[in-house]
Amino acid sequence: MALFICTACGTQYPENVKPPTQCVICEEERQYVPARGQSWTTLEALQQSHTNTYREYEKGIIGIGSTPSFAIGQRALLVRTDAGNILWDCVATLDDATVTMIEGLGGIDAIAISHPHFYTTMVEWARVFAARIHLHAADKAWIMRNDPAVELWDGETKALWDGVTLVRCGGHFEGGTVLHWAGGAGGRGVVCAGDILTVTTDRRWLSFMRSYPNFIPLSARTVEHIGQAMQPFAFETLYGHYFDRVIAKDAKQVLEKSIARYVAAVNGTRGYE
Repeated sequence: MALFICTACGTQYPENVKPPTQCVICEEERQYVPARGQSWTTLEALQQSHTNTYREYEKGIIGIGSTPSFAIGQRALLVRTDAGNILWDCVATLDDATVTMIEGLGGIDAIAISHPHFYTTMVEWARVFAARIHLHAADKAWIMRNDPAVELWDGETKALWDGVTLVRCGGHFEGGTVLHWAGGAGGRGVVCAGDILTVTTDRRWLSFMRSYPNFIPLSARTVEHIGQAMQPFAFETLYGHYFDRVIAKDAKQVLEKSIARYVAAVNGTRGYE
């Protein structure tokens, strides 16, 4: 019996004697099955072939990502607040060095994940650190390996504790979530966005998609809703889902102008006819 992991998206499935015939996540239009076909690994195999690397962005925020890159290639964030540590998003690789590093920094009090593509081995992380996993209930159907550690929340926001709030933006997934930490960036506020708010290659704009690999855009109305969801929150810095995708300053203004540009483009106005 093994807990098989999809090599294309990193999702871990329940224990079985053989891998699933297909990955439900990859078969859906927001992801894809590679041309080579579906393939599988396990956490034990990953621990032999991959390690995690780390980057401290600012006091209280450390990036964690797999080397070499695995599956979608996102990195997680360890967000260290005065009230507790949060693992934001998740990577499939969990090795001894990562456990030792995080335990030395106080462990993990809560896990929160932006959307199902980054659920990966969340149950493994939760069990090692005795942490609760906070997922939006709208994405419940995409949980491939359930566990008592998973705690579903509903509505538009959820306060993990004072100054740390999960915000449902929707968009990429119905339950698409970002994390707002009021104390980040020296008290000017931080948003951890996954790819719900995607930092573009030049790191001067944000964009928004239903499917990134299949180039399916979101509607103007959906993106305007994202802006409305984020309007109450002040933030200076925004962290995307890759190590280098960070907007270091004026991130809320970047979000506002990016929404305006996107809406104009999909509506064919202001020079985008």
